[in-house]
Amino acid sequence: MEVVRIILTIIFILVCIALTALVLLQEGKSAGLGSIAGAAETYWGKNKGRSMEGMLVKITKYLAIAFLVIAVVLNFTRIWG
Repeated sequence: MEVVRIILTIIFILVCIALTALVLLQEGKSAGLGSIAGAAETYWGKNKGRSMEGMLVKITKYLAIAFLVIAVVLNFTRIWG
């Protein structure tokens, strides 16, 4: 059980570092203020999910889910182990 805990801790640290880097790479919400005036109907507004920014958002969501799952599993291994 100790080996599993060490491996999960290493994966958890890597997920934390990757999540921090991805959040810092993303644009702020204030960068999209043009959408108030209707500029969201441009090519980039319609295809944001396929752009690099859209990919960063998707990867961030998956890493956040992995962060939560690993944190819960690590907590249970400390209780049971």
